[in-house]
Amino acid sequence: MELLVTTKGRMIATTCGAQALMPRQKPHSRVGSIEMRQNWIGASIPIPRFLFAGPIAGLLLVFAQFAVAVTEAQQVAEPRVADLVKAGKLRVGLFVPQFTKDAVTGELRGVWAESARALAARIGVQLVLLEHPTPPEAVACLKGGACDVLFMPLDERAAYVGDFSSPIFQFDYTLLVPAGSAIRTVADADRPGVRIAAVRNHASTNELGRRLKQAELVYAETPDPTFDLLRTGQAAAMASARNTLLTYSARLPDSRVLDDRYGANINRMVVPKGMAGRLAYVSEFVEEAKASGLVQKAIDRVGPRGVTVAPPGNSN
Repeated sequence: MELLVTTKGRMIATTCGAQALMPRQKPHSRVGSIEMRQNWIGASIPIPRFLFAGPIAGLLLVFAQFAVAVTEAQQVAEPRVADLVKAGKLRVGLFVPQFTKDAVTGELRGVWAESARALAARIGVQLVLLEHPTPPEAVACLKGGACDVLFMPLDERAAYVGDFSSPIFQFDYTLLVPAGSAIRTVADADRPGVRIAAVRNHASTNELGRRLKQAELVYAETPDPTFDLLRTGQAAAMASARNTLLTYSARLPDSRVLDDRYGANINRMVVPKGMAGRLAYVSEFVEEAKASGLVQKAIDRVGPRGVTVAPPGNSN
């Protein structure tokens, strides 16, 4: 049996050799028959039992204190996200349709969730994904301090409560039309008597509302009932992001997503306003994720279709 001094200055016994304790990934772990709680961060140091006598014990105490100091210095080496490290988690707010949910595991999927997982891993903390039915509710989460990060385009909905990174990914706004529709372009839909279904307060809806001259927007609160307006003939087209409409087109036989577009959603990561250090850290992550291929690999692996990686920098 060996006695170990952890870098928190604790002494424990184990039948194993030196163990590297992982960052706060699980509530606890076991080495041999000894339970090690998650606040034991760092490397455990094997020390034979006979050394715990006489003057050597004093040296061991000094050594343990030094190890604690080194570990704590490492943990605060990135002051820009020190509050997140201290909390041990990153809370990222997502809203429909930024995610899909695995029917078996309940895991949230999509490039938004994958990017959030990569950011949490970079910081070294647990990821908590918070689901919201609408963008305003996600913005309220950030404003109230219950969310640490969102994904949003740079517009007025979050501008008063958050600061924005450089773009991370983007997708077009366009229309979905049913089988037999004469609408081929967005301009074809902008005519008197044409009703276009749209999700209230979504960026795609706000952009289309600024452009339409004659067509009428009819609203629902979330994408599914908006699609129902089109499916049941209460609207001649559905407006949304291309990736969303490609998903719904599979549920409406012979429907078409227009090649034409009326704008684009350029997603950025949003942090609470005034947190300059966190914003700099997140923006650095965004550029690394684009340049390394991380974002493209996430799109290829979990989608959705129609999303592309934003260009380098903050040009959009």
